[in-house]
Amino acid sequence: MMSKKSKTELIESYRPKYLKANKIEKTRIISQIQEATGMNRKTIIRKMHAPRKSRPYKKPGRKRKYTDAVISILIQVWEWSEYMCSKRLKPYLAEFVEKLENCKRLELDNETKMLLLSMSVATIDRCLKKARLIKNKKGHSGTKPGTLLKNQIPIRIYTPWDEEKPGFIEIDLVAHCGDNISGQYLYTLTATDIATGWTEMIAISNKSQIATFEGLKVLQKRFPFPILGIDSDNGSEFINALLFNYCKSNQITFTRCRAYKKNDQAHVEQKNWSKVRTNVGYDRFTTEEEKTLLNDLYLILHDLENLFRPVMKLVEKQRNDAKVKKIYDLARSPYKRVIENEQMDIETKNILIETYNSLDPVELLEKKNYYTARILKIAR
Repeated sequence: MMSKKSKTELIESYRPKYLKANKIEKTRIISQIQEATGMNRKTIIRKMHAPRKSRPYKKPGRKRKYTDAVISILIQVWEWSEYMCSKRLKPYLAEFVEKLENCKRLELDNETKMLLLSMSVATIDRCLKKARLIKNKKGHSGTKPGTLLKNQIPIRIYTPWDEEKPGFIEIDLVAHCGDNISGQYLYTLTATDIATGWTEMIAISNKSQIATFEGLKVLQKRFPFPILGIDSDNGSEFINALLFNYCKSNQITFTRCRAYKKNDQAHVEQKNWSKVRTNVGYDRFTTEEEKTLLNDLYLILHDLENLFRPVMKLVEKQRNDAKVKKIYDLARSPYKRVIENEQMDIETKNILIETYNSLDPVELLEKKNYYTARILKIAR
């Protein structure tokens, strides 16, 4: 069978003679080509009368706007943002690029910078299509119900919370048990502020009431605002007299979610995956050395995640029969949300601004990767 290129060359060789021939001669030429190539007669006639291509084929559509150089810079920025989705990356891109330039990580000319910042969400998705990585893992849950004081600790859906004011947090534990939930292993205590998305984490030796309580007091000092409310699941590590009396004496609202309703704690459950599991995985951690490394990592994430990683908040849900449309606000980092909050005092804002200006997000990312690699190497 002849190749497409050979067929074209054969037709081109007969074209001058065909165009000058009479009707009988043209029929004979068409028959010869048909016999040699197996092409349809009408197709051969159409190609004989088609105009010659005087110049190379030009792909239809608009001229390419974003060059490989711009896309390579986008990919680098995307990697430094830890593979952020385009809906979070787009609103944060200008701020992040400016920070990278100030830290001497990027040097962009005006045209390249203008092209990079003008990209839409859909364009970012298209440019990153080949570079995307998808990971999906699941693990075990180690929550056991606590019955003590349940009737004294209200379920949050019936308790008024000011979710626009910083200080109302959700807390939860992440078990580092590997494939087996028996025996003793480390836990990560995660606390997330609902208004700003500010998240803190600490590794604790077990899920006893005392270890959980002591870990929570450490996290309380890391938040840039006082804790006004705590919402937990129904595990005995939280539903106990120790935490209940502490919240009562410090005028902290203490509530719990409904049993077996993880969506009641959607904020902290999401952080359990995005902040803990994506960084340390699902391996089993049991030793003091691993605990120290985890806490060193969480101190780095304290700055990296809260100052340089934007989050989106669900604003509204619109239901149309069985279809639900979710509307989110503009992606901003917890740091930005704290700075823009009118209820925060000026002194706290100035301290955060000074801290933000002194840090290099790429250096923090490199430190995070170093500790993550050490933790996973020891675990395996």
